[in-house]
Amino acid sequence: MKKPPGYCKGKPGQSKADYSLFTCITDTTFTALLVYVDDIVVASSSLDSISALKTFLNNQFRIKDLGPSRYFLSIQVARSPTFIHIFQRKYTLDILVDSRQLASKPLKISMDQNHKLSKSTGTPLADPTPYRQLIGCLLCLTITRPDISYSTQVLSQFMDHPSTSHLAAAHKVLRNLKNALVQGLLLSSTSSIQLKGYCDSDWATCPDT
Repeated sequence: MKKPPGYCKGKPGQSKADYSLFTCITDTTFTALLVYVDDIVVASSSLDSISALKTFLNNQFRIKDLGPSRYFLSIQVARSPTFIHIFQRKYTLDILVDSRQLASKPLKISMDQNHKLSKSTGTPLADPTPYRQLIGCLLCLTITRPDISYSTQVLSQFMDHPSTSHLAAAHKVLRNLKNALVQGLLLSSTSSIQLKGYCDSDWATCPDT
């Protein structure tokens, strides 16, 4: 999708990390447009900019305005004047149902601290497809559940040759998710907190490398 001609009066841009994300920056406003097939989400610091963009898009493509975003690509959105809460409750329930873990007992942690998972643990699965699909779903879930990122990253290392031990560990992650189905990210309109990330590559504790 090319940059909409004639709309952005400031500095237009296209994300190099996600080519479906387009931005327009002026001295006073920031507007972002995210495209997925025929679905579009628009966000801006200015309601007037959103209105102008929707009018432009409608003139070009005849769009259907569904109003404030409530559900987009498995992500649910709840909002108030002071915050926006994004979470994936429905998506999590779907994963639990598909994995037959909906009736399982919840766990407080997603993975044992001193786990001994490696490529040689457990018995190889006869059909690795369900395991690979489950890890793919968990990876999507980390969008709003960064607390399971480590567990999911560990389990994704065994997608080429998963075993019963790896599947059992994945089911523990699912049981942990049951503790807080609506847990997600709370984006406050007044918070001055800035997100910073750190990485510690501890190769010494990886039994396979």
